Formats: sequence, C-alpha cells, structure tokens
Amino acid sequence: MARQKLGQHFLVDRGWQKKILETLSVAEGDVWIEIGAGHGEMTQLLAESGARVYAIETDSNLAERLREKAPAWGNVKVIEADVLTVDFQKKLAHERFRVYGNLPYYITSPILRRLFDSTAKIASIDIVIQLEVAVRIVAPPGRRDYGYLSTLCQFFAKPEIVYKIPPGAFAPPPRVTSALVQMTLPGECAILGIRNESRFLEFLQSCFAQKRKTLRNNLRELFSDEQIAEALKSCGLTSDARAEQLSLKQFAALYAGIAEE
Repeated sequence: MARQKLGQHFLVDRGWQKKILETLSVAEGDVWIEIGAGHGEMTQLLAESGARVYAIETDSNLAERLREKAPAWGNVKVIEADVLTVDFQKKLAHERFRVYGNLPYYITSPILRRLFDSTAKIASIDIVIQLEVAVRIVAPPGRRDYGYLSTLCQFFAKPEIVYKIPPGAFAPPPRVTSALVQMTLPGECAILGIRNESRFLEFLQSCFAQKRKTLRNNLRELFSDEQIAEALKSCGLTSDARAEQLSLKQFAALYAGIAEE
C-alpha cells in the first residue's frame, strides 16, 4: 500500500521499467544511487545489469522487504533513510556515481538541491518527476516556465525530457502526467567561471524573488539603486529587465558586475 504522506506512486508497469532501464545505459561496475527504491523493481533491474546499487528508501516497511530481497540480487545495499539526510560523500567515499529516482513530487526541488551539493562525484541524474516540474527544469529564458529551478538545474547539468509517462504506469496512479528527465553533468557552471557558487545561487534566488517584478525591484534589498542601474547598463540590460529574460551567462555577468564587487 502506498503511503500518501510520503507521496508514493510506484512505477509498476513492466514495459516502462524496461524502457527506462534501456535509456539509463547501465554499464558493468557502475555505481548507482537509487532514490525511492520502493518495492525494488528498478533496483533489481539495475543490479542484474551489473551495477552496484545503493537503494535509498525512507519507508521502514519497504526498506525491510528490500533487505530481504537484496541478497538474491547481489551488489545491492539498502539505506533506510530520508534522502535529504544522506551524506553522499561519506556513503561512497571517493567513488563516482550515477543517480536514478522516482521522486515524490512534493520534494523534487529539495532533493535536486541536495544532489547538487555532490556534483563533483555525480556523472548523471535520471529522475521520474511530475511533467509540470520537468518543463520548468528544461525551460529556456523567455518562457513562462523559466525560473530559479530552471537556472539551478541548468547551472549544474544539461537537462532533457526523455519520455512523458502516463498516470496508468503507476500504482496508485497520480493525477498528473510524469516525465523521465535526464541530466548530464556538468552544466553551464563549467564555463561560467563562478568562484563562489553558493553565493551566486543566492543571487539567482533574489533575482527571481518575485517573478512579476523587475530585476531592479528584486535586487533593491541587496544593493543600492545606483549599483543596480550601473550593473544593468554595463551588461546591456534595460532598467525594466526581468529575471525570466536572462540567460545564465547574462546572470553571471550581472553578478560579476554587482555582487562580486
């Protein structure tokens, strides 16, 4: 039985499980973190493909069943924990790993932020999430869906929607369509030359604080009108520019001209 408070929608359709596995291109000896292992269907497929799997499951009943099944699959370690509390650096020491997860819709963004703390060790991230969130993640500048989540994900990775997955592939079926999003690392962070990434991300959050407001209004709590006006002008931006219009390259230039000073 799925637990509603944990946002559980298990991917039970065998055809979709195999389709996703093919997309993951699992290689012998790969190290995978699986978020929300559930009943272990994808855990088993990953292990049988030759991967070493760390299966994270917060539901104690499901985790216990996974521990019972894991010896038969080989190369599977079950971690009973909330993924937001897992220290990937300690769990995997110096190993580079890949991530797969059928994520609870209500904590997709916090999980991604947690993963991005370990980008130096992550080769790729493949996640099944709500389609509406997936569209926001891949949205380019100028689109209504473009926002802080878009810039966060595109800063660290190159995201792409691979499949749209219908509600009927899950039990219980969600009320929305889902999507498999594939993220290849690194993203634009590799070419932007940001020295203090955490400070840059805080700057981005401030820029998107209220989407209907201009950059000038959103940044007034941090900088003076003169500083903002001068920085916008030096970047070739008008005084009424809005965050949803800027690319990450433009944000980096604005940040260098105002925040790093």
